Amino acid sequence: MHISLDGFVAGPKGEMDWIKIDEEVFDYVGKRISKGDSALYGRITYEMMENYWPNAGDKPNATKHDIEHSRWYNKVKKFVLSNTMKNEGSNNTVIISNIPEGINEIRNQEGDEILLFGSPTTAHSLMKLKLIDGYWLFVNPVILGRGIPLFTDVKEKIDLKLLTTTRQFTCGVTELNYLTANHQ
Repeated sequence: MHISLDGFVAGPKGEMDWIKIDEEVFDYVGKRISKGDSALYGRITYEMMENYWPNAGDKPNATKHDIEHSRWYNKVKKFVLSNTMKNEGSNNTVIISNIPEGINEIRNQEGDEILLFGSPTTAHSLMKLKLIDGYWLFVNPVILGRGIPLFTDVKEKIDLKLLTTTRQFTCGVTELNYLTANHQ
């Protein structure tokens, strides 16, 4: 998840035009997510992704990133946390309305890590339920001052362990990987 230095994942109106991303970041993220077989989204982020990624790689002006991510998106199993969406035969997509039960069911399935994409509201819900095993953050060199925070309404301390895969990119973004204490 992209985050500002002061802890926001989006501006006050949900804007993300402050995120610094380039081919180096795209390539790095692409390599890591290509190993995964499951993606987790909140409803809003999922709908945004569905409006772009299924056909992004087929467009005449598609970038290398568009082609690779579109291919991955179309094959990965998608889990969407939503109380309003229904399973309507969506392509490789499962809707989860009971978060604790649904997440624990996914955890017990065979496969690699489950990556949460965007979805700050979903992240907040999962944090409250202590269902996040780690944080993969891309700290952007910007202070927003206000916006949608990643860490909000945290009632108790969450101990983290920094992994050695931390990296700085030439665009100024720093990747941080943490495991939560319950997953160390």
